Amino acid sequence: MPKLNCGVENCAYNAERCCCLGNINVDGSNNTEHTEGTCCNSFTEDSGAHNCSGVPAVDSEVDCQATNCTHNDNCKCHADSIEVVGNGACRCGETECSSFCKE
Repeated sequence: MPKLNCGVENCAYNAERCCCLGNINVDGSNNTEHTEGTCCNSFTEDSGAHNCSGVPAVDSEVDCQATNCTHNDNCKCHADSIEVVGNGACRCGETECSSFCKE
């Protein structure tokens, strides 16, 4: 499982730059060329009440639909670490996986 760093400070699941979800979903089409073509479908804007309970997970399972990323194997991310960015996002389409690397 990749080490998941979350740079989306206003995500309800972000705690100490780590995600409180044990599994996230990164979206991206088969023809994605750049990080801008990806997004974190698990993003939820923080409305003042965090959805985190307990200690945030450093390692998370990442389901990934960006099948032309070098880290993607059978729609699972196998990178050592990834970072989701998009601070100030209001919807998941304003986030992205900055670790995307086209094959």
